[in-house]
Amino acid sequence: MSEEPPVTPSWMSPDPTAWASGGGGPMENSSGLGTFPPEDSLPPSQLPLLVNPWDIVLCSSGTLIAFENALVVLVIWQNPALRAPMFLLIGSLALADLLAGLGLVLHFTCAYFLRSDSAQLLTVGLVVASFSASVFSLLAITIDRYLSLYYALTYNSERTAAFTYTMLVLLWGLSLCLGLLPVTGVNCLAEEATCSVVRPLTKNNIAVLSVSFLLLFGLMLQLYVQICKIVMRHAHQIALQHHFLAATPHYVTTRKGVSTLAIILGTFAACWMPFTVYSLIADYTYPPLYTYATLVPATYNSVINPVIYAFRNQEIQKALWLVCCGCVPASVAQRARTPSDV
Repeated sequence: MSEEPPVTPSWMSPDPTAWASGGGGPMENSSGLGTFPPEDSLPPSQLPLLVNPWDIVLCSSGTLIAFENALVVLVIWQNPALRAPMFLLIGSLALADLLAGLGLVLHFTCAYFLRSDSAQLLTVGLVVASFSASVFSLLAITIDRYLSLYYALTYNSERTAAFTYTMLVLLWGLSLCLGLLPVTGVNCLAEEATCSVVRPLTKNNIAVLSVSFLLLFGLMLQLYVQICKIVMRHAHQIALQHHFLAATPHYVTTRKGVSTLAIILGTFAACWMPFTVYSLIADYTYPPLYTYATLVPATYNSVINPVIYAFRNQEIQKALWLVCCGCVPASVAQRARTPSDV
């Protein structure tokens, strides 16, 4: 009787527990320290279930990501007042991160309990599509912020809403296409040599994702530079009316707003850039430790996103207080929007 092909449920290894045992072989660099004894030497009920601690970290991150962003999605969904283009884009970001968190948890479950190639492809596809939608949503939010400043007088028109819906359709459509690639056959399960640092994505697949990220990051950087110029120009004009630039409170808060933009972009780059660069130069033969060490910070971006884009927003803060305790503190209700909220 012919042997069935081995299942490959782990991010980087045919066996998610291979990191924990000794031995060698051609896959040693990509799967950890070795492999378990052949499965036919022990009945399935007696096979040890050792868990890679890095996978526990990813699963824990996914749980936290799902909880945070589910709260944001729930608040925006239940509050009819949060239907402006800005809130639709924040909701898109939260939904993408929510799905990414669920994808990480589902991948952990499938890797250690189902051990199925089909389940692996579906969960990896979900993670790829979700994180792609998250990054695209960040770009859409940046575009929305730029347009709200550049076309301040006409920003709330019907054309703006139509443009926002168009961006949402495009970003989710493109993300879905990227996520379907592993499921529809663009994977390395049949040819190990084509694997990237993340199974079952091929080197070409992850190269496309990485280059796309670099292009999106460059566009976001350019847009944030333009936003800073517009904000500083407006602050300068207001300050001249007060005849003294450095002493005006508006100028101080504007400088704080520019610093906030720098923190936002810096956080995004710090989370995603290490994995992006590493995935371009490495392949499946590299030690998995390096992949985990760059992949885990990338997931933290989805932990930080609700704090930066949702929980800092005054309207969402009010909605959260109403959901949690049925009241809105006076400090939140009376806080005026400042340039630091850009």
